Order: sequence, then structure tokens, then C-alpha cells
Amino acid sequence: MPLVNVVLALVVVGVLLWLINRYIPMQGQVKRILNSVVVIAVILWLLKIFGLFDYLLQFRVGH
Repeated sequence: MPLVNVVLALVVVGVLLWLINRYIPMQGQVKRILNSVVVIAVILWLLKIFGLFDYLLQFRVGH
């Protein structure tokens, strides 16, 4: 995936999240959970795009 598409997708997700936070009334706790879920999903998506997700899954703790 070209870098321009990744940046464009991040901008779109950021603007959508800002619009939801700005114009949809919700409790602070719900807003915090929504923001956390979106940020975690975007981080996992970026790791998968750059091929680091599979690399991180290879790590084993313990035996």
C-alpha cells in the first residue's frame, strides 16, 4: 500500500473521530473508550500494513 494512501486513510479516520467527538453528544467515559478502541485499531492496522504484526506474533514468553 503506498504511503500516500496510508496517510490519507489516517487523515480520514482522524477527521471522522474528531467529528464524532465534536458533534455527537456522549458521556466522557464512552468517548474515552471509543477513542481508545479507534487508536488501538489504527495501531494494529499500521503494524499489519508495515509487516510488523506477524513479526510481533513470533515472540514467545517463557519456554
